[in-house]
Amino acid sequence: MKQIKVLGSGCTKCVKTAELIEQVANEQGVAVSVIKETDPQTMLAYGVMSTPAVVIDEKLVHAGSMPQAVQIKEWLK
Repeated sequence: MKQIKVLGSGCTKCVKTAELIEQVANEQGVAVSVIKETDPQTMLAYGVMSTPAVVIDEKLVHAGSMPQAVQIKEWLK
């Protein structure tokens, strides 16, 4: 199971990013655990300056915008 964190303030884009990741994972049949992380210290620990950001298995893979479904599919491979 992939551990995925969506880093952000809890804004609409951050919430939609988490929902999109869950939706794509379900469509692909990939087991994921999606956590929404709003702690500024956590974001700084990953070096994130703009949100939403996505961390998969402790690796920052995206920051600064909502990812596209095609990007998420690549991450889940």
